[in-house]
Amino acid sequence: MLPALEVIDSRIADWKIKLPDTIADNASSGGVVLGTRPVRLDGLDLSLMGCLLHRNGNLIDTGAGGAVLGSPINALVWLANVLGENGESLEAGHVVLPGSITAMVPVSPGDTMTATFAGVGSVTARFAAP
Repeated sequence: MLPALEVIDSRIADWKIKLPDTIADNASSGGVVLGTRPVRLDGLDLSLMGCLLHRNGNLIDTGAGGAVLGSPINALVWLANVLGENGESLEAGHVVLPGSITAMVPVSPGDTMTATFAGVGSVTARFAAP
């Protein structure tokens, strides 16, 4: 497991977005920033895993793994089962984002965002100034 920050974006002006727009816009996915140190899941209870989200060094949100279907593992199991029903599978190296632990927050050019996940590590994204 790696810590990750999902970058959400949309081509839909002013976020006046509906479900068909979201699907057409690749679920509003703009990208992902992954940490660099993988952690084994042995002994981790991801439902209790806390997360601290900082913008420019200031704490702006907190969350816990239980916000993702009770545990990020539950989301992963659901995905694996649905893929299996369709003759597909998860393979080594696939990147899976099980769901967000914290709220979505806006960023501005020049911002630095850091998410720290208890027992897993942290990941930082710096958004370039124009």
